Amino acid sequence: MRRTAPLPPPESVADPVLLRRLRIALIRGDYNREITHSLEEKCIEGLEEAGLDRDQIACYSVPGCFEIPILAQRLAAQKRYDILIALGAVIRGGTLHFELVAQECARGIMEVSLKYDIPIIFEVLATYNRRDALRRAGNNRSNKGFEAAQSALAMIAALNRVKR
Repeated sequence: MRRTAPLPPPESVADPVLLRRLRIALIRGDYNREITHSLEEKCIEGLEEAGLDRDQIACYSVPGCFEIPILAQRLAAQKRYDILIALGAVIRGGTLHFELVAQECARGIMEVSLKYDIPIIFEVLATYNRRDALRRAGNNRSNKGFEAAQSALAMIAALNRVKR
């Protein structure tokens, strides 16, 4: 079954004051660079299309997906960002390494998110082959980076409705 990119709820982009104040950090794993750069480009495109300026988006890179959680933790501890977006690609090879990297990256991201009370959009692709990863990082609105931007805005809106 083919899934299309979800549309953000109208309230996620309706508040221009909220949008102007947002600070978003993207963390990209550099391994499988062709794929991860495409995710990052489409994510930025989606955020800008929603009304954010480029200077509201900070981009960071790490060698691979396994390293994303430690940088996420450092950025979350600084409390400079409203939301983090993790982008990466782990492609199955001939060993268990694929499963270890993908699972530990996801676990680490969740721990950081809960510890620092910051939403982290997890768009680290875990695919069985390069072809599937390339398809998910294509030059279209089904690109998972674009979907990550939409999810980030929807999450900000949801949290904004629930005051501390």
